[in-house]
Amino acid sequence: MNKFMTAGAALLATTTMATAGGIDRSGQPITAIFEDGDYVELTFGMVSPSISGTAFGQASGNIGVDYTQIGFALKTDLSDALSLAVILDQPFGASVSYDDPGYALAGSSAKVESLGTTVIGRYRINENFSVHAGVRHVTASGEYTGITSAPLPAGAYSSVYSPDSATGYVIGAAYERPDIAMRIALTYSSALDFSLDGSAGDLTANMPESVNLDFQTGIAADTLLFGSIRYAAWDGVTLTDSTPPVGDIVSYTDDVITYNVGVGRRFSDNFAASVSIGHERSTGTPTGNLGPTDGYTSLQLGGAYDLGNGLEISGGLRYVWIGDAVTVPPIGGVFNDNTAVAVGLKMAYNF
Repeated sequence: MNKFMTAGAALLATTTMATAGGIDRSGQPITAIFEDGDYVELTFGMVSPSISGTAFGQASGNIGVDYTQIGFALKTDLSDALSLAVILDQPFGASVSYDDPGYALAGSSAKVESLGTTVIGRYRINENFSVHAGVRHVTASGEYTGITSAPLPAGAYSSVYSPDSATGYVIGAAYERPDIAMRIALTYSSALDFSLDGSAGDLTANMPESVNLDFQTGIAADTLLFGSIRYAAWDGVTLTDSTPPVGDIVSYTDDVITYNVGVGRRFSDNFAASVSIGHERSTGTPTGNLGPTDGYTSLQLGGAYDLGNGLEISGGLRYVWIGDAVTVPPIGGVFNDNTAVAVGLKMAYNF
C-alpha cells in the first residue's frame, strides 16, 4: 500500500506549496518516519510560476522565477518500538523579480532561501498508537532590491543578507490500523526567529508555527484515499529591514490553511497511480508586491513503479491555478489569471 502514498506524495514532498500562503515551500513533511524498516529517499522538484499583473496601465511582465526543491530522508528502526529519521528539506523560500522597465516597481527583486534538518524519533506504544518528536534546525539567507525615496537617495536600495540559523521542535502523534492501511498523523512545528546581517540593512524574520494533519486509508481493494491539511500561523509574520524607510519588506495579516486530497490505485504488482487536488482559500486581503498571489487550486497526477529489490521510483505533475490578488497601495497592482506548473521525482529504497 505504500506505493499509493509514494505516487501521491512525489510532489507533496517537494513542490506542494508552489504558490502557498506566506513563503511556505516544502510543507515540512515528516512522513518518512512511518516507512517500514530501514529506508532512504531522495526527492527533486521544479516549479515554474507565471505571475503577471498591471498597475497604472502598465504591465509587470512575468515576475515569477523558476526554482527547484530538493529533499532527503533516512529512517532506521532502533528497536521494535523505536525509530529514528533524519529529514532534509527547503521549508521556506521566495523569488520574485520585476524586470519589465515600464512597470512602477521595475528593478525590484527579492529572494529567500532556506535549508532545514529535522532529527525525529518515533515510539510505537502499540499496534495502533505512536508518538513522535524531534528537533528542527533551519538556516535561511536572502537578498532584496527595492525602489527607495527620501531619506535614502532616490533609486534602488539593495542588501544581501548572510545566513542565520534557528532551532525549533516538532511533536506529534499518530493512529494506525494496518489491516486497512489507515494512518492519521498530527504534527506540530514550533515558530522560528531569524536575525540576518546584511550588506546594507539587517533583516529580522520570524517563520510561523504550524500544524500538519496527514492521513491515508484504504477505501476499496487496491484503492487508497490520502491527503493532508496544513495550518500555518502567518498572521503577524514580517520580514523587516533595519534601514528606514525600508522597514517591512513583507508582512502577513492572515493565517493559511492548505488542503490536499487524492485517490491512489494499484494497477499491477509493480505500478500504482494517483490523482489529487489541492486548495488554499483566497483571503481577499491586499498582498505585498513581492508575493502577489492569494490562494490557489491545483490538480496533480502521480505514478509509482516498483523496480524490485526494495527500489521504487515515483513522480508527478501538478498544474496550479493561482488566486487573483491586488497588491497594497500605493502601487495597487492587479494580478489575475496566473498559473504555475510543478514536476516532482522521488527515488526510494527499503533496505
